[in-house]
Amino acid sequence: MQEELRQQMALTQIPQIGDIVAKKLLAHFRSASAVFEASKHELENIPDIGAVRAAAIRQFQDYERVDREIAFMEQYDVQPVFYTSPQYPQRLKHCTDSPVMLYYKGNADLNAGRIVSIVGTRAPGEYGKTVCARLVEDLAAHNVIVVSGMAYGIDIIAHRQALVHGIPTIGVLAHGLDRIYPPQHKDTAMSMVENGGLLTEFLSETQPDKQHFPMRNRIVAGIADATIVVESGLQGGSLITADIANSYNKDVFAIPGRVGDPHAAGCNELIRTNRAMLITGATDLLQVMGWDNNNPPKVQTDPQRELFVTLNEAEQHIVTLFTGDDEKHIDQLRRESYLPGSQVTSLVLKLEMQHVLRGLPGQKYQLIN
Repeated sequence: MQEELRQQMALTQIPQIGDIVAKKLLAHFRSASAVFEASKHELENIPDIGAVRAAAIRQFQDYERVDREIAFMEQYDVQPVFYTSPQYPQRLKHCTDSPVMLYYKGNADLNAGRIVSIVGTRAPGEYGKTVCARLVEDLAAHNVIVVSGMAYGIDIIAHRQALVHGIPTIGVLAHGLDRIYPPQHKDTAMSMVENGGLLTEFLSETQPDKQHFPMRNRIVAGIADATIVVESGLQGGSLITADIANSYNKDVFAIPGRVGDPHAAGCNELIRTNRAMLITGATDLLQVMGWDNNNPPKVQTDPQRELFVTLNEAEQHIVTLFTGDDEKHIDQLRRESYLPGSQVTSLVLKLEMQHVLRGLPGQKYQLIN
């Protein structure tokens, strides 16, 4: 297992191999170790790999950095969460550009039944502060986990209010777990590890550079059932997060504000352009999401497979493409599903891990009866 972890981490460190390409490699070879054991010829023949990427895989040697990170994780009780792990956030897994590897320190379930992301401006007014605090407080009795980005303003208010009311809260970081940014939030972060957690795709020693924040935002959007924008100007990270959530077909909500108030302009624009549903508090959210009682969230399942696995709508769609014992190539599944190719790759990989599909030579798959 330790050697497979080394190879999983190594796969994420190859400059020419991003998350989408890495998932294609995993779908083909079914483990990170097998990717590195493959010949250059085998790698070159995989769609979208080619000679340059194949050479980059074969030439990778930086295991010293990988081993240093493993030592850091062992010392500080950091959990590696790889894309094929059952602990990987399943909501995030269905996002085409989701990270192949996550690093997690905490105790909250990344696959809990109800997760919301709360985001907003770094400089909220009193209205935004009050609404955010009340929103989180009113969620306390409904088994909801609160996610945000540890930033100034609405983010940290949401985290702190969750801690006050005993709600698990997860902070998604734009840097490694060896630091907290901004440093003023370190005490809050330490409390979150005890009731929630800290999550990142970045190795330790990674700085909070500007380009990392949109990457963090896609995790904030993808890991949750819904994203709530409490207060925002017309530009900023919270609107980026809302647009990413929309691209993932997630529910997006916004708190309306006074016309002419720059703090409310972003939320009002999201509502005006139908990119977010208007809510005035937790009651509206709970009703729309079907969470307005304490019953466990309902999950749609494929009735023929109800006894052994739970499938979401996209997974069920892939399964319906198979009839009896027929075999289908991954390219055929892409054509027949009318879904983005990278999404089909991730869906097929998950179905294989759940023992719904059987992988066959030549990137073919068969339904397991």
